[in-house]
Amino acid sequence: MQEVTATSRHYVDRLFDPDPQKVLQGVIDMKNAVIGNNKQKANLIVLGAVPRLLYLLQQGSSSPELRTECAVVLGSLAMGTENNIKSLVDCHIIPALLQGLLYPDLIFIEACLRCLRTVFISPVTPVQLLYTDPTVIPHLMSLLSRSQRTQEYITQIFSHCCKTPEHQTVLFNYGAIQNIAPLLISPSYKVRMQALKCFSVLAYENTQVSMTLVNVLVDGELLSQVFVRMMQRDQPIEMQLTAAKCLTYMCRAGAIRTDDSCIVLKTLPCLVRMCSKERLLEERVEGAETLAYLMEPDVELQRIASTTDHLVAMLADYFKYPSSVSAITDIKRLDHDLKHAHELRQAAFKLYASLGSNDEDIRKKPILESGVIELLCSLTQSDSPALRVNGIWALMNMAFQADQKVKVEIVRSLGTEQLFRLLSDPDTNVLMKTLGLLRNLLSTRPHIDQIMSSHGKQIMQAVTLILEGEHSIEVKEQTLCILANIADGNTAKELIMTNDDMLQKIKYYMGHSNVKLQLAATFCISNLIWNEEDGSQERQDKLREMGFVDILHKLTQASDPNLSDR
Repeated sequence: MQEVTATSRHYVDRLFDPDPQKVLQGVIDMKNAVIGNNKQKANLIVLGAVPRLLYLLQQGSSSPELRTECAVVLGSLAMGTENNIKSLVDCHIIPALLQGLLYPDLIFIEACLRCLRTVFISPVTPVQLLYTDPTVIPHLMSLLSRSQRTQEYITQIFSHCCKTPEHQTVLFNYGAIQNIAPLLISPSYKVRMQALKCFSVLAYENTQVSMTLVNVLVDGELLSQVFVRMMQRDQPIEMQLTAAKCLTYMCRAGAIRTDDSCIVLKTLPCLVRMCSKERLLEERVEGAETLAYLMEPDVELQRIASTTDHLVAMLADYFKYPSSVSAITDIKRLDHDLKHAHELRQAAFKLYASLGSNDEDIRKKPILESGVIELLCSLTQSDSPALRVNGIWALMNMAFQADQKVKVEIVRSLGTEQLFRLLSDPDTNVLMKTLGLLRNLLSTRPHIDQIMSSHGKQIMQAVTLILEGEHSIEVKEQTLCILANIADGNTAKELIMTNDDMLQKIKYYMGHSNVKLQLAATFCISNLIWNEEDGSQERQDKLREMGFVDILHKLTQASDPNLSDR
């Protein structure tokens, strides 16, 4: 360690030599010493190399060559760890490099931009530093025409530093669209790719940008057509995916219609391709999330997606990942993918939710064909509360207004034991979603009667436990709503009427201090005494004997208008 420190100190000492030629040689030797050597980089930073390099970089008397070599070494130090970047930012490297861009020397400008790019793409760098001085963005725009390198680095800086609607507006106002559009047909792949990324972050949830992009011509061709060309199968995946994002964002911002052929015939199939198991984990996550976002508000797109390329079956694979058949030979890759497998599941949940959000037929089709119900049921047994919540949430959405077949399949796959285990889950989120699932299962009379005839005893037991337990108002309200659904069944309501203990509980909650609970309990009673059903007279008589009429009289005086009306 001491040896390394001694040689590092020697490198730093040489930066202070009175002979400029020796200083230059010292910087060049330092550059060669730090390449790929993180320990050496950290030592040089600790020993104070950065302020001296920045001083030399800004010193008027430094030769162009010395200034450029200083920028190159700083760029190399920035390539190290996040701590290195923090140290560089703390030494005010960003204003120094931005100042350096005012020199006429192109090679020096490129070295400064390369270093700025490395610093700005790090998550620890505050992106706001790009916007502090209002002259910086227009100057960067003017440098775009200087070389392919300036184009690549500047567009990369923009796409990493455009994080808010305010940032989008600043870049838009300084002519980002006109300046960057021609780069989409650059001979350099890196330039095309970075320009494309720029457009995806500029267009995201931004109507002004998206509406402008629709009318932009690049070499006589509409920009949307350039994006379509970039989605062709022979293009690199990264390019296909980013072009699909651009068109997705333009569509969601209202600049392209959802029935436009570039969306239906190009963007949607491209995103579905990204979900296949041949793709890398990150590509599948991004593909599924973008696809979910694209079709979220549009039933027609959901219908098309659900019938495209076995999408539903592909999503089922997201939950089994990584599978035994995964063609992963790279152990590092496998380790990385195992750590990020939850991102794949989250993405699939988003896509399921958006596939079935507006159309009943589609939902029945994701569901019954793909075996996804079993998968979701198995997720509810996970040790991770987040996965349990997601699994039960997805089941709850599937049960909403579903037909009998789907509901029966959910109850069968989940099993009553697991359902009741979830109803005593320590995580309130899991409990609330499970109650939501139960409420959705117990809707429409034939379904209520069928489920209660086979599982009535256990369900009433679970309801009793929750109403007696220490639970939040929300949990108890949801439970009383389930009871009101049961009271709406033809035969199911007898399970309440023959259970005096349950009727006393309803009575107790009608007199509760919380209006929500009073409303839900009163709703149970109105379903029990509904006039047009068999046996309603006997039920009314029994409830009258139990003193419910007096409570109802009292509630007509309630201050809450909903409650007194009810």
